[in-house]
Amino acid sequence: MADFSLRRAVEMDFPAIRQLIHESRLNPTGLNWRRFIIAETGEGVFAGCGQIKPHAGGVLELASIAIAANYRKKGVARLLIDRLLSEEPVRPIYLTCRSELREFYVKFGFFTLELQEVPPYYRRLSRLVNLFTSLSKSRMLVMGLGVPGKVT
Repeated sequence: MADFSLRRAVEMDFPAIRQLIHESRLNPTGLNWRRFIIAETGEGVFAGCGQIKPHAGGVLELASIAIAANYRKKGVARLLIDRLLSEEPVRPIYLTCRSELREFYVKFGFFTLELQEVPPYYRRLSRLVNLFTSLSKSRMLVMGLGVPGKVT
């Protein structure tokens, strides 16, 4: 694993955050640089980012986990997620991901939820996304960590 460090984003990071989110084809809504953690190389090169995004009703989402192509498969996402989860003690935390990423998030204690188990925002989002991707093998999953009534 290469040498990476993590830090809180500053306003000057926002163009790089926005660009990486766009390149990664992630949801570009709710991007507020103040919530982001940045991963960078020992030389200060922007390698990735992630945030805990708040939603209505106190719902929290692990979101915008994006790693620059040159730095994927080097442990950067794991570093970001560990840091974000350690800084946010409130549970539950939800996330959305493509079905092929399920096992990656299981390693952090997340588990797949059924639509009836998730807040309304995720039910609407899941129905919409899966309608548009119905011909694809990939489906959008909603996963949770620390959801009441669920054993991890």
